[in-house]
Amino acid sequence: MPEEWTLNKSSSIPLHQQIYEYIQSKIMNGEWLVGTRVPTQRELANKFQVNRSTIVYALGELIADGLIESKVGKGTIVVNNTWSILATTPPPDWNSYVKSGSYQPNIQIIQEINKAEMNPKIIRLGTGELSPELLPNEKMQQMFQSCTSKMFSLGYSEPKGSIHLRAIISEYLKAKGIEASPSSILIVSGGLQALQLISLGLLHRGSTIFLETPSYLNSVNVFQSAGMNLFGIPMDHEGLLTESIRRFKRQHNGALLYTIPSFHNPTGVLMSENRRIDLLNVCKNEKLPIIEDDVYGDLWFEHSPPNPLKARDNQGLVLYMGSMSKTVGPGLRIGWIVGPEPVIDRLSDIKMQTDYGSSSLSQFAVAEWLSSGLYDEHIKKIRVELKCRRDFTIDILNTYFKELASWNIPEGGFYIWLSIHKQISIRKLFEKALKEGILLNPGNVYDRNDQQHLRLSYCYASPGQLKKGLIRLSELIQELSK
Repeated sequence: MPEEWTLNKSSSIPLHQQIYEYIQSKIMNGEWLVGTRVPTQRELANKFQVNRSTIVYALGELIADGLIESKVGKGTIVVNNTWSILATTPPPDWNSYVKSGSYQPNIQIIQEINKAEMNPKIIRLGTGELSPELLPNEKMQQMFQSCTSKMFSLGYSEPKGSIHLRAIISEYLKAKGIEASPSSILIVSGGLQALQLISLGLLHRGSTIFLETPSYLNSVNVFQSAGMNLFGIPMDHEGLLTESIRRFKRQHNGALLYTIPSFHNPTGVLMSENRRIDLLNVCKNEKLPIIEDDVYGDLWFEHSPPNPLKARDNQGLVLYMGSMSKTVGPGLRIGWIVGPEPVIDRLSDIKMQTDYGSSSLSQFAVAEWLSSGLYDEHIKKIRVELKCRRDFTIDILNTYFKELASWNIPEGGFYIWLSIHKQISIRKLFEKALKEGILLNPGNVYDRNDQQHLRLSYCYASPGQLKKGLIRLSELIQELSK
């Protein structure tokens, strides 16, 4: 529903019914949370240019349905759910956060990986970003050169981000089954900033975050540095195991759950539709909010994944994250958070305190790509290329790793989760490979207790590098196992 929604006075649908449906959608999509004050009858009558009796009728039906309630001294408020509990806690003061110096350094092996990635000669077998030759540099240059759009601006955008871009993302999300008005969308500078804003604005120090084991979240210290605890929940080939959530919630008082349902990082697992339904039901019953990270959702090969959790969310339980970093280019630094309006308002306020808004140039570029058809054209090519690279990598594994390891065959995304059968030191393997110009991403980056996995990525290294690097990797594993 667009942000500036108006009544259709020529419609056969009665005016009071249109108003009822408008407010109902705001509540059911989780944009108006528990405790949100509904505008007064006079305000609504002025907004929609109707008699107050029409407003009274619409509000009466909403009260009868249990969606709103009139309270003496408080006016009419929404009586509906969970992110509201988090959103009402005051955020940590940004200045004290900076001064405290509490941001934890990366574990040593991640620092070594980050340093090695600066070397252009190294073969990067685990890097989770598109290869430079897959980035649409020429198309982007052509778009800027031929652009005559009046939407172009080098000034600051509004706190939530460009309204033009948010409206386009609102339309883009409909194809995923997500109904989100522009006012419930916040533009952020990539997924990592989204997580940082959530940690600063919605969580107490000492809160427990549930996540899959293993998880990308273990490789970044954004929550740990804000004083949060991470607690892993096991997963299988269908995704996160939901049956243990109730018990863990009671034992560890979990504040929220972070998940990557589509083409999980680092395992590549695609959460099944039934598991998604189970997960959402369990979290609804437990009043456990969800951060759904869907940055790989468009990178499917043969069949599109089940709709995101957010598409089934009718209680404002899910904060949904998307990004252009994995599909168009990490240098754009553009992502988005979709959620209840009070939460988005809180996060946008903190964002304005920290960076005064994401790049207006990048926001313009993303808006043009999504609205012009360039994105759809590009993503089709990327899917074909990534599938070819996946198949090429699997062929190498079948030839050289049959006796050494086992692996999954991902249906999309970037990653293969390689399970090494030989009893070797992953640390020694990492060091030996690095000396020979091969950079690995060991499993203990994503689960500190993991000593037998590697995250392989087929999206960055060229096919020639993949072949050379993987063949030498197989030899190193054999050498270390003797």
